[in-house]
Amino acid sequence: MGSKNITFTVFKGSQFGSIVQSKTTRPPLVGDQVLVSITVSGLCGGDLIFRGNGIALGHEGVGVVAATGPAVRMLKTGDRVGWGFLQDTCGHCMQCLDGTETFCPERKMYGRADLDQGSLAYGIVKKEARLLRIPSELSDEEAAPLMYAGATVFNVLDTYGAKPTHRVGVAGIGGLGHLAIQFASKMGCDVVAFSGSEDKDADAHSFGARACYYSTQSLKDANPGPVLDLLLVTAPAQPDRSVFLPLLAPKAKIFPLTIGPGSVILPAMPLLLNGITIQGSVVASRNVSERMLAFAARRGVKPQVHKLVMDREGIEEAFALLKDGKMRYRGVLVVPEGKRLT
Repeated sequence: MGSKNITFTVFKGSQFGSIVQSKTTRPPLVGDQVLVSITVSGLCGGDLIFRGNGIALGHEGVGVVAATGPAVRMLKTGDRVGWGFLQDTCGHCMQCLDGTETFCPERKMYGRADLDQGSLAYGIVKKEARLLRIPSELSDEEAAPLMYAGATVFNVLDTYGAKPTHRVGVAGIGGLGHLAIQFASKMGCDVVAFSGSEDKDADAHSFGARACYYSTQSLKDANPGPVLDLLLVTAPAQPDRSVFLPLLAPKAKIFPLTIGPGSVILPAMPLLLNGITIQGSVVASRNVSERMLAFAARRGVKPQVHKLVMDREGIEEAFALLKDGKMRYRGVLVVPEGKRLT
């Protein structure tokens, strides 16, 4: 790219929710900056939240290194890389130094920084430290949803000590939920899935769930008792968590992973009497994301994807499927060969 400015296509939201194709121009690469030719982007429920803000959309990206700045040390042109929700950190606070940089007080997250570029685009400029190598066992389409959805649920299981002896509940069988079932089951956990859609029963079992409940009545009929050590709430809307309290073993942990407005409301006494923890969990750090990719490649954790072309019409269609709850189970937008950076 030399001393020329870098221009690439991005897809933005707008005030009325329509998708706008636009251009972003960045100055020549300096320091540890890397230009990535995007090949695939996942589509997340979080993108629905930002669709009306007029920013460049997308935070689950995979692509190929197209050019590198003079201080880039590890990556080279042609390497396959991916990135997720966390845009940047300070690099020198205690959180950054101990590997929990997602809690950096100066962190820059998707939707709040780098508003002129996202993974729904044909190119992006990132710091080398924010890019992860993609294992050869994973295709670009398989890897993209892992960069946020996969990393988010793996972070819960890895960081907060899921054990093979644990029973793990997953509430919501969607983009995050279907990956949570796979990760937990392949870690040796006994997995129970909960969904509002009876037609997801067979899929839940194929992902690795031992049992699946799709209504409050089915739970009452089964009466499984206090069996869950961990409960990951991945449903797109805030569920009635009180339904799950009778299913929680003493000292169980609840992880509310739903993005968006709303409050976590639970009766106090069952929490106090049974030592139940409500545990917040943000996106995965780099070291956790590295382990997630290695585990997924080794154990065959792969998202079930719905592929569409990354253009304005394809993105509009993907958003419609996601909004209507018809995506099975993660939408991925594929950049046409002729649109990729050279």
